[in-house]
Amino acid sequence: MKKTFFALVLALLLPLNAFAGQVTVAAAANLQFVLEELKSEFEKDSGITLTTVIGSSGKLTSQAENGAPFDVFLSADTQFPERLEKEGLAYQPPRIYAYGTLVLWTLKENIDLSKGTAVIADAAIRKVAVSSPKNAPYGRQSVNAIKYYGLYKQTEKKLVYGESISQTNQFITTRAADIGFTAKSIVLAPGLKDKGTWVEVDPNAYEPIAQGAVILKYAVKHNLKDTEDFFNFLFSPKAGEIFKKYGYILP
Repeated sequence: MKKTFFALVLALLLPLNAFAGQVTVAAAANLQFVLEELKSEFEKDSGITLTTVIGSSGKLTSQAENGAPFDVFLSADTQFPERLEKEGLAYQPPRIYAYGTLVLWTLKENIDLSKGTAVIADAAIRKVAVSSPKNAPYGRQSVNAIKYYGLYKQTEKKLVYGESISQTNQFITTRAADIGFTAKSIVLAPGLKDKGTWVEVDPNAYEPIAQGAVILKYAVKHNLKDTEDFFNFLFSPKAGEIFKKYGYILP
């Protein structure tokens, strides 16, 4: 009787979140700031704890292939999630949750962005930050945009590559690069939206940045219901408003 009583008291004293589920979300670096807001709203509504891992889509894909304990993968494209599906690591086919927008961003005051992408060819610009085309879909589309304008040969030696868009942003914010290509979600993030100047890259200059989400099979054996709750939340009206606030376009 005493054991039962003390067990009941202990249960009442434990934090409520000790009984809540936990979902691990691997997310592309362009989602770094929007995911913080999505996480806050989801945890508040569901009581489920989100653990986030941020990196380039390519590196996160490799980690998932090597057994990383990810429940959900939010990529910056659809190719990497589709790769995981083909390899039998996905619970279901990927689904597009948002379209990203590419921008040129600088913290240097003497750069005239009225020229658009063509500004990177100016002699005064010595370094242009770009994310790795191999691992970061935004980097891939940045190079596509440079080639679209016929600027690649004359600017190739200026390009400095970040492993992910996070490192590319560091090049820009520390002024290690004069200018750089990044996601619109970054320049609209709290703490950054008033820094420097930016201009959208003409969407005709690059392929649509369709960003795909997928539930991984790791979740099936551990916490599928909580994972599905978060996955469904991504496509809810509340999440949609948050995505739009950060410059994403809904599918």
